[in-house]
Amino acid sequence: MADPEVRSPVVGSSKPRLLDVLGPGLITGASDDDPSGIATYSQAGAQFGYGLNWVMLLTLPLMVSVQMISARIGRTTGRGLARNLRDHYPAWLLRGIVFAVVIANTINIGADLGAMADAVRQVAGGPAWVYLLGFGLLSVLLQVFMQYTRYVAILKWLSAALFAYVVTLLMVHVDWAEAGKRLVVPQFQWSKDYVTLIVAVLGTTISPYLFFWQAAQEAEDVREIPRRQRLTRAPHQARAAFRRIETDTVVGMAFSNLVALAIMITTAATLGASGVTNIESSAQAAEALRPIAGPYASTLFALGIVGTGILAIPVLAGSAAYALGEAMRWKTGLAMQWFEARSFYATVAFSTLVGMAMDFSPLDPIKALFWSAVVNGVVAVPVMAVMMVVARSPRAMGKFAIGGKLLAAGWIATALMGAAAAAMLVSLVL
Repeated sequence: MADPEVRSPVVGSSKPRLLDVLGPGLITGASDDDPSGIATYSQAGAQFGYGLNWVMLLTLPLMVSVQMISARIGRTTGRGLARNLRDHYPAWLLRGIVFAVVIANTINIGADLGAMADAVRQVAGGPAWVYLLGFGLLSVLLQVFMQYTRYVAILKWLSAALFAYVVTLLMVHVDWAEAGKRLVVPQFQWSKDYVTLIVAVLGTTISPYLFFWQAAQEAEDVREIPRRQRLTRAPHQARAAFRRIETDTVVGMAFSNLVALAIMITTAATLGASGVTNIESSAQAAEALRPIAGPYASTLFALGIVGTGILAIPVLAGSAAYALGEAMRWKTGLAMQWFEARSFYATVAFSTLVGMAMDFSPLDPIKALFWSAVVNGVVAVPVMAVMMVVARSPRAMGKFAIGGKLLAAGWIATALMGAAAAAMLVSLVL
C-alpha cells in the first residue's frame, strides 16, 4: 500500500526525498520569522547584545514539542484546534481564545504589510502606500483564488527567503566567543525592559496562531488526500504519520530558531555594538544596518522582510479564519473554492484588509506590533494549557493521547510561558 504520508498537497512532488515530507511544519516554522518577529529579534539584539541568545536555545525543544502536539491533534482527529476546543470546552472559553487570536493576528498583518512596504521603498524608492496596497491585495487574491496545491507549494519555497538572514550574518563581524557563551550561559537582568522583551521573544516564537495553523493544515490534508484518514479511524497509519510529523516539525522549528538567532546576533554585532538600541520595526533595522554593515547587508535584510512577509501573512490570516470558522461551524479550508466557504474566505480577506487599513490610520502599528507579541506571550498560556488537556484526552485522541516525554515537554513549555508572563506583570508593578 502506498504511504499516505508522502506527497501531500502541502508538499507537492519536491526533491530531494526529504522535501517530500516537509510541509505544515516547515511553513509554520518559516512563518514564525515574519516581519513582526524580525522586529522583535532585532530589538533583542540591539538592546541587549548577545544577552538573549540563550532564549532561542531554550525555546527550540519546547517549540518543537508544542508544535508536534498541535500537529498530532490535527492528524489524529482530522479536526483543527478550534474545532476540538468547541467539542470539549465551554463556548465562552472558545470565544475568548478565538477573539484574542483574531485580534492579535490582524494587528500582526498590519505591521507586517507596513514593514514590507517600507522595505521595498528603501530598496526601490517610490511611495510606500503603493507597495502596501499591492501586497495587501495580492495576498487576498492569492489566498482566495489560487489553487490550494500550488499555493501551499509556493509558501514552502518562500521559506528559502529566510536564508537572507544567514547570509547577512556572514557579512558582519561577530564576536563569536561572546555570542557562543551567551547561547549557553544566560545573562539575566531584573528589569522591566529585559523581562518584557523575553515575553515578547517567547510570544513571537511560541505563538497561538502557529498552533491553530499547523493543526488545521494537518486536518486539511486528512480531508484532501484520499488515502489519508484520521488516526482514530485508521490507527495503522499512526507510525508513518508521527514519523513524518516529527521530521517536518523538527526541521521547520530548527530552521525558524536558527534564523531568529542569526537576526539577534547580526543586530547585536552591528546595531547594539554601535549604540543603536531602539528598533521599532524590521524595516528600521534594515535601514540602520546600512551605515554599519554596508548597503549589501542592508538590502539583503530588507528583501528578506518582503519574502518572509509574503509567507507569513497567509498563515496569520488563514489561522484566524480557521479558528473563527471552526468556532462558528462554518465550512473551512483553503482547498475549497471561495463560493463553497464564503465566510471562511471573507475572514481571510477581512483580516488582511483591516490590517492594511491600520497603516493608513492614526494608530501606531509598530507599537501595537511589539505589544501584540507580548499579548501573544500571555494568551499562549491558556491556549497551551487547554491544548495539552485535549492532547492528553482519550475522548478526543483515542489511543493516541500523548504521554511520556512529549507530554512533559508540553507542560514545561506551558509553565515557562506562564512564569515569564507572571514575571513581566510583577516587573511592571514593582
